[in-house]
Amino acid sequence: MSMRGQIGEMSRGRLRTTWTGCLMGKRGQELVMVEGSSDDHHNAPSEEKGIYRLLACKLATLQEQQGETEEGGKPLQIGEDSSSEDSSSENSSQSESDNEEPEPEKTNGEPGESSIEEASAQKEEWEDKESPKDHLHSELHKIQPYCEHCNTENKHNEQVTPRLLSREQFLLKLDTEGIYQCTETGLIFEVNRKVDIKYCVLSWSKYADLVVKPWVVGGPLFDVKCDPTCLTSIQFPHSLCLGHHDANMTFKVLHVKSSGALLESTVDHSTTHVKWHVSSLSPVGPVIQSEETVYHHGAVILYKAIDHNPSLSFRVYIATNNESFIKDISKSVKHSSKKFMKIDKPPVCQKLLQNGKKYRLISEPEAEITPEEIEFVDGSLLKLKSYIEVYLEQPVEFKLLLVETDSEEIVWNAKLRECDWVQHDQNQNISKSSTSGNRRRKMTSSLPDEDVYDKRMKQVDTSDGAKTRTLLTDTQLITLAAKLGKEWIKIAIANLELEISDIDAIREKKEDVTICNFRMLKKWQEKEQSNATAENLYNCLKNISVEVQDVLKGFLQER
Repeated sequence: MSMRGQIGEMSRGRLRTTWTGCLMGKRGQELVMVEGSSDDHHNAPSEEKGIYRLLACKLATLQEQQGETEEGGKPLQIGEDSSSEDSSSENSSQSESDNEEPEPEKTNGEPGESSIEEASAQKEEWEDKESPKDHLHSELHKIQPYCEHCNTENKHNEQVTPRLLSREQFLLKLDTEGIYQCTETGLIFEVNRKVDIKYCVLSWSKYADLVVKPWVVGGPLFDVKCDPTCLTSIQFPHSLCLGHHDANMTFKVLHVKSSGALLESTVDHSTTHVKWHVSSLSPVGPVIQSEETVYHHGAVILYKAIDHNPSLSFRVYIATNNESFIKDISKSVKHSSKKFMKIDKPPVCQKLLQNGKKYRLISEPEAEITPEEIEFVDGSLLKLKSYIEVYLEQPVEFKLLLVETDSEEIVWNAKLRECDWVQHDQNQNISKSSTSGNRRRKMTSSLPDEDVYDKRMKQVDTSDGAKTRTLLTDTQLITLAAKLGKEWIKIAIANLELEISDIDAIREKKEDVTICNFRMLKKWQEKEQSNATAENLYNCLKNISVEVQDVLKGFLQER
């Protein structure tokens, strides 16, 4: 019996002995264990029963996020401009400044190339600009493909997590020579000495004219900045599956320089990466030429429209598992005339995508889907990204399936529940003036995220002098609880200043760490009462992980 089912049984008082709610994986692994007395639950207030239902729903979503599905050198010439677009492509009114990304820095050498002196001078500047990532708009989370062909290789490189600077730029501080793999982007750096490396993901669409047939995009485009003499090689992640063939496939690296673009030879390639010896540093990314069908690792990205209507409206993007592509999607949604929130569902396609293949989206129960069928193309070079619109009149749970039209095989599927979006809708306040909102964004666009947050905090006073207070919901607390980790007792004492008796009461229940975190947050909420706001909790947890800060900033932006 599922956790939801057992909780339902308890609420009807049918269990007389001790109860155990287990969230089980598809292969029977136990993911979450919650224990307690059936009598205690039977006598619990209705509010707590509602919390358990939220827990069941949220934990089921967390299970999906952990990977369990419900079922089953030659110069280039300027190329032709891509103009084809799906019937459901967005209407783009955004300017170049709206789609602006960090420009490659220019020196006396190549664009983006940093001398030893420049690298040293930039070191302190990078540290000053360091800030956490934006919770709603940053999509730079490495989506790991599940592929029996591509997961066979394991180089055992040292995994390193970079610092995130403003405008989605990363900084790695490496103390000694070695081979290091970035956990956020998949980039692998081979360095010969101590070095600081600054890098970011760029959009291929900005350089579309430089990619000329028969060459096509093979992976993300990066701009890397450091002393190039410190870097021996860079391995770029690619989004292709080479399990079926690679004998007739040629890899190159497109190197964008001030004099134009060059196709530079690669040293080697694997099922996941393309290796390139560093010559100079400026925008660079992998491209391929193939005589056979190219197979892509795919990803499905979901966004829900935020409004006051009871109906549900979603955008479904089908993309290659390419961070440049995924970042473009995020920017496109961000600059849309409507407001959207990202729905966190396992994005990786279980079947490879092919250019020219047709796919259709199915909803259970039935929904309005436009278009019902699309022909897949790698849209990395297109400024407008195609999407499928899904509309339901009533806010019900439903399942989405992406099916290959020819074979009827399921490529991807996910179940969407109310708890996947309800926490964002509960406290959503639409801005009264979009003009003032745009002005505020322009004023703060050059500031690090921490400064933007502090500036926003100073602007929440109302005209009568009273501060706006949006209390945290149970669903938000559950979301945050899943990110806090195992050190809840330390957090309870040092950050939330809970009583020892409260901590002992939580420990006695011997529950899963996520539930302990949730109960800890509830105790803090009871203690703070009207001060139990996202702002207050953010201040309490400032020294906790960046991931926790991201979640809380997301709550703040829901106002």
